[in-house]
Amino acid sequence: MLIPARMSEAEEQRWVNVMLDKLAAQESRRTLGDTELAERARRLSDQYFDGRARPASVRWVTNQNTRWGSCTPSEGSIRLSHRLQGMPEYVVDYVLCHELAHLLVPGHGPRFWRLLEAYPRTERARGYLEGVVAAERLPHVPGTRDV
Repeated sequence: MLIPARMSEAEEQRWVNVMLDKLAAQESRRTLGDTELAERARRLSDQYFDGRARPASVRWVTNQNTRWGSCTPSEGSIRLSHRLQGMPEYVVDYVLCHELAHLLVPGHGPRFWRLLEAYPRTERARGYLEGVVAAERLPHVPGTRDV
């Protein structure tokens, strides 16, 4: 979080607490548990892959900081980065569809991308994620403190 450098420590602490409370409330409304995530994957598979992509497990993980998701087709396991929590639903759905497609086609060849074209918001979601990565690389703004 960025705050003006002119804030006193007391103002800074009050503002941080207000923002953390808001974020926690927002997160609790938007975060799916692993059970809901697996159900969502099942619905997406039914809708876009005729139910052919059936993962054995779908779960959130906290050890993926450079990938949005991963899939081990031989085990049927899908893992989504916790960094996706709180992002728009269409973005989470895209990453789920991406990993579901890997259960049917390993790798990122033309067949994989043709399969993923079934999800109508693929390009929009990819653009959103590219924007997140670009924003993470921006330098800090002068005159602000990172909290």
